[in-house]
Amino acid sequence: MVEIKINEGESFEGFLRRFTKKVQHESIIPEIRRREHFEPPSVVRKKKAAAKLRKSLKTTSKFS
Repeated sequence: MVEIKINEGESFEGFLRRFTKKVQHESIIPEIRRREHFEPPSVVRKKKAAAKLRKSLKTTSKFS
């Protein structure tokens, strides 16, 4: 969890800039996006196998 305290006399824009840098440094946004649409491992494996099959069919059809 990111915790930032506003400094004395600091503008909101400065505070927001520090906050955004801290969030980016902690890699929070990519983690949230990854967890937002959770897929069970079985679905991930099926998608990977389907992609592999599509790729192999695509390469074999080029040489035919």
